[in-house]
Amino acid sequence: MCNDKTNSLAEILSVILVLQQNACVDSCLDSCDRPMLGGGPTCLVCNTRPVMIYTCGNGSIPWSMPISKDSTANCTGSTNTTTCSSVFRVEKIEGTCCTFRVLQDNPDTTSLYPYVATNSVFTMDLSCVCALRCLTDTYVECI
Repeated sequence: MCNDKTNSLAEILSVILVLQQNACVDSCLDSCDRPMLGGGPTCLVCNTRPVMIYTCGNGSIPWSMPISKDSTANCTGSTNTTTCSSVFRVEKIEGTCCTFRVLQDNPDTTSLYPYVATNSVFTMDLSCVCALRCLTDTYVECI
């Protein structure tokens, strides 16, 4: 059952949050809970481990949220990257709930960094989450 994974997901997201708060330049294993945020040839100091979320109701399609606080935006089943995103940054964890910041594809195609922070955040009950996908550690400005 999906809900049995809540504590494990909360633990992994807690690790990601601590790593982001104490960003380091070394990396080891290439997994969600590796002990340090990685650096690379284009990113000397990473401050974010971007994640994608898959929910219990539709585990094959990543969860998507608006990149703005526009209440009319509908991201259900959307692949429109100009109004929605499926990439998030862990901001806070309280019990089995996690607050995420929506990350947007960087509009500056010359930038070394793939995402920019938005002012759009949401809190999700982790009992709704069945899988996480961690993306390459990166630097996000204004975090």
